[in-house]
Amino acid sequence: IYFQENFIGIGHGALPIAQMRDVLIRIFAILMVIAGVAAWWWVLTDESRQVAQEESNRQTLLLMQEIEAHRRTDAELQKAKDAAEKANRAKSRFVTAISHELRTPLNSILGFAQLLEKDRSVLDSKRESVRVIRLSGEHLLALIDGLLDIAKIEAGHLELSHDELRLVEFIKEIERMLQPQADAKGLAFRVEIEGRLPAVVRVDARRFRQILINLLGNAVKFTARGSVTLRCSHHGEMGRFEIEDTGAGISLQEIERIFLPFEQGNGVPGSKEIGTGLGLTITKMLAELMGGEVSVRSTLGVGSVFQVRLFLPHVRDPRPVLKPDRRIVGYLGSRRKVMIVDDEPSHGVLMLSLLSGLGFEVRLASSGEECLRMCCDNVPEAVLLDLAMPGLDGWTTARRLRSDFNFAGPIIAVSAGFENEQGKLAAAGIDAFVVKPVNFDDLLDKLTTSLKLQWIQQNLPRLEDGYKQRT
Repeated sequence: IYFQENFIGIGHGALPIAQMRDVLIRIFAILMVIAGVAAWWWVLTDESRQVAQEESNRQTLLLMQEIEAHRRTDAELQKAKDAAEKANRAKSRFVTAISHELRTPLNSILGFAQLLEKDRSVLDSKRESVRVIRLSGEHLLALIDGLLDIAKIEAGHLELSHDELRLVEFIKEIERMLQPQADAKGLAFRVEIEGRLPAVVRVDARRFRQILINLLGNAVKFTARGSVTLRCSHHGEMGRFEIEDTGAGISLQEIERIFLPFEQGNGVPGSKEIGTGLGLTITKMLAELMGGEVSVRSTLGVGSVFQVRLFLPHVRDPRPVLKPDRRIVGYLGSRRKVMIVDDEPSHGVLMLSLLSGLGFEVRLASSGEECLRMCCDNVPEAVLLDLAMPGLDGWTTARRLRSDFNFAGPIIAVSAGFENEQGKLAAAGIDAFVVKPVNFDDLLDKLTTSLKLQWIQQNLPRLEDGYKQRT
């Protein structure tokens, strides 16, 4: 512009050349500053973009490395999980197999003990001894089940039953079972009832028995002298049971860990009493699972008090049951045909002794295949079926009975107690379940419902147990 104006504008009234030069130099300087700032800004932006890109690449690389590390860790965790699940399945199979082997002789012990207990030819004094044998066998069975209970509780697979329990009679049985152990150690064993207990409550009777026997058994075991007292009360649908002993007591450090698996207190000084260290663990787990709690307070050198609080709703309209002081000798009506399917000969003999003595026509089958062959000739009215059998197992046998023979009678599973899943039983066409070792009253109750039987009963002499209630 300067040169154009200088060439064209002279003599035409334009600004003097010197003045125009100063103005344009100032404008040029201003434009140069603006251009410099713009160039500086562009350079900084480009450098920032490059730095940001480099940082983004670096972070992306770190993220990819972290993802790869997580992938390797996840693969290792999955491998460890698979190994743990495999080991857990192997442990479950082992414990189940061992439990089944232990239950086989227990089934005979408890079964024939129940038969002797109801035998009129047995003297009253001997019948009480047989009763103690039965109760002790049932406790041994509960200990066997305890090994499975922990795994089931932790896995969330333990199912509670809802039995109608006659509470006072139940406490009497507990006392009869523990009294000989206390007498052998010279301990005073007392049961005190505070207030009035409901006649019938709803609870898982087997788990409830296990809780009380674990705590009372420990109290007797670890008390050298003095007494063991069971206090019972019931308020607002909650039952409270206190087990007080005059043993050596438990320190605060021991109280914090006695409910852990395989942990034991110091016990009685000089005592040789030992245990598995699982009793209190199972007791606490079961109590919490049943909607209750277990607490303990103790003083060294004075004794301990374990308190159990459980939800025990009062049953105001209980089902009628067979009176324990009456003996079933038969049933009204025509002779019923029952088939027993079990690969254990001792169990078949036991069931035959029970049912044939009551008037049933009993047939024995040692396998599922033999059961189906026998049904081709003569279909029974009820089938007592073991579920764990070699060859054709109980599940398949039940389905074949329903499909091949259109069998409409009751099928009662009599097994080791680990297949008691209602949905699975119903899918196989099984109507009821009785756990081994068999409780005869439970079995007869199932037969009563399934076959609509009316029993013929005779009185048995009552046993004097010396039970006292304190109100």
